[in-house]
Amino acid sequence: MTALFIPSPAQGVWHLGPFPLRAYALCIILGIVAAVWIGERRWIARGGKAGQMQDLALWCVPFGIVGGRLYHVITDHDLYFGEGRHAIDALKIWHGGLGIWGAIALGAVGAIIGARVMDLRILPVLDALAPGVLVAQAIGRFGNYFNQELFGKPTDLPWALEINAAHRPAGYENVATFHPTFLYESLWCLGAFAVILLLERRFALGFGKTLALYAMLYTAGRGWIETLRIDPVELHDVGGLRFNVWMSLIVFSLAAAYLVWAAVKRPGREDGIYRTQQDAAV
Repeated sequence: MTALFIPSPAQGVWHLGPFPLRAYALCIILGIVAAVWIGERRWIARGGKAGQMQDLALWCVPFGIVGGRLYHVITDHDLYFGEGRHAIDALKIWHGGLGIWGAIALGAVGAIIGARVMDLRILPVLDALAPGVLVAQAIGRFGNYFNQELFGKPTDLPWALEINAAHRPAGYENVATFHPTFLYESLWCLGAFAVILLLERRFALGFGKTLALYAMLYTAGRGWIETLRIDPVELHDVGGLRFNVWMSLIVFSLAAAYLVWAAVKRPGREDGIYRTQQDAAV
């Protein structure tokens, strides 16, 4: 073991009487609160009303959690279905297992429905929310730290992450320290958040361009971080790459293409954030 390392958490669950308080759930909740707070401030700066992003979160959050869990269960279904497995475990979200791709996809569906109900333009809504989602992801990754999951290859770097023997995958029983990919992704997300804010100060970003930057910056980091991970997944080798690396490449390419198109066809920002002039006047 390296002389310097990040120690494993002593525990990830605390009990308040009969009720378990799980660090993973707390990290997810704190991330959601941060994303809504940041989105609310950005929305008001765009001319929106206080409380509208909180109302929209009632659509986005449930859709996002369901989407994240569905993606995880579908892409790792052998963990829950088959011989010796219990399908009911697919519902135990507190044990970890939220796929960001599904969470963002269905979360966006929730945002579209909520924006429609509230008579808001969807692209300004998504542009207002996207940077805060990066902060939510940065906080949420610490849930993986407490669960001792989704770490990277063995390493003896000073910032290596110690993993208890019970959480080490097959073939790594005698290795104690690994790349802290949770920390890499968390720091990358915070850096991407800062970059977007700087670009928004320089350019008038609208019509979904901030959302496209979010997708590009996140997937650029997720792609290389994914190559470090050793957690067993069913789609671990698709054409020589893990499935999530391919997802990063595809999403990055689509977002980049949209950003170029929007920069040419829709420069600047939208004139308003409401779908109807009547709501804008009110």
